[in-house]
Amino acid sequence: MAINKPYGGPSELPRTIPLFPLEGALLLPRCQLPLNVFEPRYVAMVDAALAGSRLIGMIQPAFDPTGRPMAGGAALAGVGCVGRITEIAESGDGRYILNLSGVARFRLLAEIEADTLFRQGEVDFAPFADDFKPGAGGDAVNRGALLRTLADYLDANQLEADWESIKDAPNEALVNALAMMSPFGPREKQALLEAPTLGARAEMLIAVTQMAMARTAGGDGDNSLQ
Repeated sequence: MAINKPYGGPSELPRTIPLFPLEGALLLPRCQLPLNVFEPRYVAMVDAALAGSRLIGMIQPAFDPTGRPMAGGAALAGVGCVGRITEIAESGDGRYILNLSGVARFRLLAEIEADTLFRQGEVDFAPFADDFKPGAGGDAVNRGALLRTLADYLDANQLEADWESIKDAPNEALVNALAMMSPFGPREKQALLEAPTLGARAEMLIAVTQMAMARTAGGDGDNSLQ
């Protein structure tokens, strides 16, 4: 989805953004994440974003040494993705139903002490400067291997897909959409988020999908990595 305020690089984004910790949520540049916001602190966060930059930083809780999300959610992952509110509706019962359009990933430098119900962070977008370049790294994607793996996964799980739309999708849209829709656990989602290039994300998506299919064939229905 096109946005009214395109961002050309890290310097065009604020250094401090509101943070929305959400386990298992993955937002990537130029993709959309639907959200149903109902907790008072996050309703206040949306109000503040609408009054300001319209930006919200999606980030997962940090993981403990076993790879599980840390209890209580006090610690946050080191990398998230900021999105711009591009669609929003009020439910009539205090909720917001909205879409975030991904802009760029960020590295969380520190949380900010603030007199708000929601958390805020000082962030750095510079390590992910390529996120501002549509299609960057698309030529390095092994599209054939990705599509074969997707077909195998759909067949193994008796699922269908709109192959005409898939075949028409550019590599960036294809890889990022599949990563966001993937049924894997929070740790895999974080790894996909942090992949340094689009090609690396595609390779990781292929590997994780193949591992999930191997476990399913072996009688383990858990799609997340242990």
